Amino acid sequence: MSQHVATRQPHKHALDVAHPPPGPGNLRAVLLPVAVVLLIGAVFVSVYLAAFHAPRPHQLRVGTTEIGVQQARLSRHLERIAPGGFAVETYPDKAAARDAVQDRTVYAAYLGHGKLLYGSANGAAVTATVTTAFGSVAHAEHHELAVEDVAPAAAGDTRGLSVFYAAFGLVLAGYLFGMTTYQLAPRLQYRWRMASLALFGVVGGFLVALIAGSMGFGALPGPFLPLVVVISLMGAAVGATTMVLLRLFGSAGVSLASILMLILGNSSSGGIMPAAYLPAWLRPLSEILPVGVGVRAMQGLSRFQDDGLFRALVILPVWVLGAALVLYLKDVYRRGVPAVAGEKSALQPAAG
Repeated sequence: MSQHVATRQPHKHALDVAHPPPGPGNLRAVLLPVAVVLLIGAVFVSVYLAAFHAPRPHQLRVGTTEIGVQQARLSRHLERIAPGGFAVETYPDKAAARDAVQDRTVYAAYLGHGKLLYGSANGAAVTATVTTAFGSVAHAEHHELAVEDVAPAAAGDTRGLSVFYAAFGLVLAGYLFGMTTYQLAPRLQYRWRMASLALFGVVGGFLVALIAGSMGFGALPGPFLPLVVVISLMGAAVGATTMVLLRLFGSAGVSLASILMLILGNSSSGGIMPAAYLPAWLRPLSEILPVGVGVRAMQGLSRFQDDGLFRALVILPVWVLGAALVLYLKDVYRRGVPAVAGEKSALQPAAG
């Protein structure tokens, strides 16, 4: 009987194996990721430096109860301090001025004789701006500035950034959801993908409101259910928009979504400082992108008498429903059209 002795081949290290020289496909795989991520990084640095490197107010809304010569003198003084920095509105009395600050119609109100109403919930930048400017006004009137905080920030939130970070967490989650849903289940039926989007939005809104709200850190002391609704809609809008960009532009849509939602959206959200401090080209985005609309409503529910809530309940559903419609046309309607056309042609009798 013959015996076969298995010979053991020596193990070769990966570096010992000769590889063919890189071809055009390999070079693309090497260079494209570098180019894409560096482009996104360059956009991030450029946008955030443009927005926050040397911020100054542009037509920041402030109020006053002074009239006539006193108001004209106040406007001239503010214009000298920050040309184009303030827009002054007149109120008949202290009560009206207080209401205007509390619902964020204005960011501060000067009552004359060195008395200033402001809201620290607007953040450290606004507080520093108005106290410095009106401190100079009061000094010119030979008064010491006396301030009253009529819209205080949450306890411990000294810089007013808690809302921004709470929103950013769900915005990042929405972006990741929109990106991974097609990667993990590219052929998932439309109705189940929409159910997944709705589940993400509702659960995400509930968790953020629970963690950041009165049951957690106390950073969002507004009414719980309205906060859940706004945060859920904001997260769903970001997720749905990311899904649309991915479906329309393929892998490039992921980069576009990161620029639109994460970079432009968060920088213009008003969570770091109000839109009045942003460059003119960035300011309008805070009024239309889901992040800015959602952050303003979250702040309004928590500190400013529901400021921005109505806008959020109108604009955010438009983003969600618009994205759902595009996905329906892309994933359902257009897939059905060729099939229907094929069935009709099959039923037609052959010519001749």
